[in-house]
Amino acid sequence: MLAGLIFATEDAGDRAGVLAATLPFGGMTLLEYQARLLVGAGAGHILVAVSRVTPALLGAVSRAAKRGVPVDIVRSAAEAAARVHPLAHVVVVADALVTTDDVIDRMAGEGKDAILVTQDPAASLERIDARNCWAGVAHTPARRIKDIADFPPDYDFQSTLLRAIVQAGAEQVPLSAGAVRAGHGVEREGAALASRSNAVLAALTERRTSWADRHVFTRVARWVLPKVVEKGNPAWLLMAGGAATGAGAVALIAFGYAWGAGVAIPGVAALATGAALSALRGEEKRALLQEALIGAIVGAVVGALGLGELQLDKTLDGTILALVTIAATAIAERSQAVIRRWWGSPAAYLLLVTPFAIADRVSWGLALIAIYAFATLAAAVESRREKP
Repeated sequence: MLAGLIFATEDAGDRAGVLAATLPFGGMTLLEYQARLLVGAGAGHILVAVSRVTPALLGAVSRAAKRGVPVDIVRSAAEAAARVHPLAHVVVVADALVTTDDVIDRMAGEGKDAILVTQDPAASLERIDARNCWAGVAHTPARRIKDIADFPPDYDFQSTLLRAIVQAGAEQVPLSAGAVRAGHGVEREGAALASRSNAVLAALTERRTSWADRHVFTRVARWVLPKVVEKGNPAWLLMAGGAATGAGAVALIAFGYAWGAGVAIPGVAALATGAALSALRGEEKRALLQEALIGAIVGAVVGALGLGELQLDKTLDGTILALVTIAATAIAERSQAVIRRWWGSPAAYLLLVTPFAIADRVSWGLALIAIYAFATLAAAVESRREKP
């Protein structure tokens, strides 16, 4: 069984009487974000170690518990030892730590005592030895908490637990440079935390790996996401806007306006942004739904363009090319191959076919994306073959 232990004891540096764990982060509190990371890593129980309880903390804990995992507040190592399952492995998250899914998932996969270490001053919390500092995440059996349960109450729970894990011969897991670039580190200042939130949001947009996403839609998402989070706009609003814009594009094409394909581009951008926002909030099903909607909208646009060519030219050429593109894309997606940057994607096909649609050369655009989709399918199949 995997459990999580989040420390929420220190005050914010720029807000008197406010715990750093309750500062806003990505449309939620930092504590809720940390709990989301632990739940995503497989934690079935979360403990929140506190020095005092505030209304904001109680609200954050209550909202975090809505993810279906019990969240308990503890005030000491003894209380934590009494509540945690004796056979559980615990992922420890330092007070006010900002990090990403990759870091927590990696530490959750460790089998024994392990601590995340770094030599980067921006991500350092407490010195471990002459060379390394603790980077804010550890993995330990529950018995390590029991080992310090009888210590005097004036001992610092977080620091004492860290020392117990180190003395047990914990493996030192180095923090990657990419994690630091993605915003990993402790932050107790509200303004600086907002900056780290933007770094994490930027890292989430990198989940989309094709060239069209990286160079077009990811850049849009990086610019839009901080503004959406700041205003507190719900993720469903972006999804609804993207779907409505996509439907409008298909309607325009159906009425004979092939340039309507371009109307779908902002809709796809809205869905890509909404998917990143949903991922930040731990709403993976909604994020996957928005990814699927991107494919559905582009498929509908390509299909409508093919049918439009049928009505204009009275031939099946455009329709066949559209069907080849849709079928090849669907099969490539089903292959679950690791996407390479040059491979095609629904977003890429939309960007490529739109200039031809605007120039009234739809059949040329359909031929181009059909060839591209078939080449991508061939590469995906080849990558899934067992090499001799």
